[in-house]
Amino acid sequence: MVSDMVQSAAADDVFHALSNPTRRKVLERLSVGPATVSELAAPFDMQLPSFVQHLSVLEQSRLVKSKKRGRVRTYEIAPERFKVVEDWLTARRRLWEARLDRFDDYVKQLKEKE
Repeated sequence: MVSDMVQSAAADDVFHALSNPTRRKVLERLSVGPATVSELAAPFDMQLPSFVQHLSVLEQSRLVKSKKRGRVRTYEIAPERFKVVEDWLTARRRLWEARLDRFDDYVKQLKEKE
């Protein structure tokens, strides 16, 4: 039960982070390789403090991790955390596939009775 609650909280964090298009674009960029804050912020028309908040949400959800060398902070993707989303979606898909299979069986039974 506690494990389910922890997984649910992790999924909430990850889905919250993924709910924003700016953060999704940052993740797409980081899937190519690590990048500095200024490299990540360059394509976006927003003030740096606002952009850094997006990076903070991504880091808190553990979808990215950062390292600071001198005054430069570099971010990279943390792919293992995407497993939370994958597991949640897989469970939903299995549930709906089972429901649709039962429905299909039911419809076949109805047709056989006709």
